[in-house]
Amino acid sequence: MSNQSFRFKQFSVRQEKSAMKVGTDGVMLGAWAAIGDANRILDIGTGTGLIALMLAQRSNAKIDAVEIDEPSAQQAKDNFANSKWSNRINLFCSSFQNFAKESNEKYDLIVSNPPYFVKSLKSPEVARTVARHNELLPHDELIEGINTLLTEDGRFVGIFPYIEGNVFVAKASNYGLFCTKRVNVLGKVNGPVKRLLLEFERKHKALVEDTLCIRGDNSEYTAEYIELTKNFYLAF
Repeated sequence: MSNQSFRFKQFSVRQEKSAMKVGTDGVMLGAWAAIGDANRILDIGTGTGLIALMLAQRSNAKIDAVEIDEPSAQQAKDNFANSKWSNRINLFCSSFQNFAKESNEKYDLIVSNPPYFVKSLKSPEVARTVARHNELLPHDELIEGINTLLTEDGRFVGIFPYIEGNVFVAKASNYGLFCTKRVNVLGKVNGPVKRLLLEFERKHKALVEDTLCIRGDNSEYTAEYIELTKNFYLAF
């Protein structure tokens, strides 16, 4: 993968200005999030614009993307403009908190690969610190904004580290958002759960739970990971 750009089957992502580069988390979320009949989609903290572009490839929906970091926002805007879906994706350079207060839109699907480290070593690069740590977007404020912008029958889908994801599930339920789907993501066979793919709805339903392993014993990608991401990665 180049530090300058990453090429997928139907689009390319330039990333040299973005605080957070293309990574496995974003690809999994963009491939896994169920679109259903969503007409309006919101991507919170779009970074390079990767997830918004993946959802544009998978749907005919109109997509709004929010990014607080100005260089990242400009990069995402350029990536959108250079894609075949430029007429369906809009970029807003803003904090999510302000966007949620000012927007008049309601969304059928909201997605986010949110900042998640609460207490950890900070990166010396300010933009990367903002992207990775949740001081500027605490989970309570993220949930409040989602609650404001989500349609009554809408869904929120996100990816989190294991501990932070479980805390988020508990917090979201206090706001009337209930986890209805959960995928425990393992980095390798028999390894610990590294990430949680989570889907939330306003209606309390029985939880559907699954497991996804990224790499097998031979360190090769598993068949299930290839199946999930094959419409995007050039290698699959």
